[in-house]
Amino acid sequence: MAAEDLVERRSIDVVPDDERHGTAFSQFTLWLGANLQITAVVTGALAVVFGGDAVWSVVGLLLGNLLGGAVMALHSAQGPKLGLPQMIQSRAQFGVRGAVVPLLLVILMYVGFFASGSVLAGQATARLTHTDDTTGIIAFALITAVAAAVGYRVIHVLGRVASVVCALAFVYLGIRLLGRVDLSALLGDAHFDLPMFLLAVSLSASWQLAFGPYVADYSRYLPRTTSGRATFWWTLSGSAVGSQWSMTFGVLVAASSGEAFLADQVGYVVGLGGTGLIASFLYFSIALGKLTINVLNTYGGFMSMVTGISGFRGRKTLSQRGRAAYIALIMVAGTAVALLGKDSFLTSFKDFLLFLLTFFTPWSAINLVDYYLISRERYDIPALFDPRGRYGAWRRDALLVYGVGVLAQLPFLVTHFYTGPLAAPLGGADISWIVGLAVPAALYWLLARRDTSHIPEETRYTLASGPAH
Repeated sequence: MAAEDLVERRSIDVVPDDERHGTAFSQFTLWLGANLQITAVVTGALAVVFGGDAVWSVVGLLLGNLLGGAVMALHSAQGPKLGLPQMIQSRAQFGVRGAVVPLLLVILMYVGFFASGSVLAGQATARLTHTDDTTGIIAFALITAVAAAVGYRVIHVLGRVASVVCALAFVYLGIRLLGRVDLSALLGDAHFDLPMFLLAVSLSASWQLAFGPYVADYSRYLPRTTSGRATFWWTLSGSAVGSQWSMTFGVLVAASSGEAFLADQVGYVVGLGGTGLIASFLYFSIALGKLTINVLNTYGGFMSMVTGISGFRGRKTLSQRGRAAYIALIMVAGTAVALLGKDSFLTSFKDFLLFLLTFFTPWSAINLVDYYLISRERYDIPALFDPRGRYGAWRRDALLVYGVGVLAQLPFLVTHFYTGPLAAPLGGADISWIVGLAVPAALYWLLARRDTSHIPEETRYTLASGPAH
């Protein structure tokens, strides 16, 4: 493949049929590789760190991964059908300019995940290169930005490589860990506690739901004839298996190590494996796993920024120079947050995950109800770029439902800096994400079905009025 073919030319414009390639299985390797990584380990560990036992934490994390993973996989199935980035498609619900409202929060999410990933990957990079954490964070951020600038093909290559390398590392680490853990003691200590169980569910569900705003970006190059069902199942299986594997490892590490893991997450995990070449391989695996997911976050942030700005400027394409500028902005912002927050990582990351969930569950609910139940997979793609077209500039019903969906969760929210008044009667359990899915889904379905005049009879890919080929 020539170098010019490796560098992606598309941004928010629709991918034409002659540039489509790959199979649905590519979604499995991408999402497996993206989830076999150290931040997912930390996410699983949080379920124990904040009071859960090992057995029910694993069960709760599994339930959250399956429920949240199913939602994100439903978004993934939209990619081959439409050939569009995820957030461009949400203009059909919110309006060409109205989509900027959730987009602002999505961009914040990408910066936050870039930062949290850079903290742990920076530690691994620093130990691998024998430098300090600050240098490691900066070096890792620069590598991430270069990979994101190359784009779609290199992202999937990273996913394939990481799915193999990181799987080998986790198998080895798992064997080493089981040699230290008293499984019978952990199994015997099982005690069901509803708030802690729901915390575990919320942690993994939020992990999965946070992929929703960009998951279709990585399936949009698949041929239009690709089965939506195959895309759904390969995405769900890769993401759920990878995240549950990592999080279960995190539960066992946290339950058996006490303060040792909390003091140095990366150092402790690598210490399980040994020293010398084995340690170097494990540091490399940690950095590679984080590189895969951080490239997704950087690429997603770049796409979201372009989507938001183009809604007002009306541009569909972007120069390579413009692409580099957007990616550099995400990198600089994420690196700055990483350097500022690297000393209070665990508590900040847990609150960040649960707080983000408040804003993305209503968006997911609206998007999925519209795509599968209201529009029934039929969109006028050229109109998604025209604020005077059938979707308009602002769709007030969807924006109203989105606002109600966010506010409806606040009484049930439990974070370090805010706890809703209805959390205490539930024993401190956080069920806000369930409310955030159910309330806007029902409300949007009731409002949107009243007027379906904007929905075309067939999906339109060009300005021509005939059906798609």
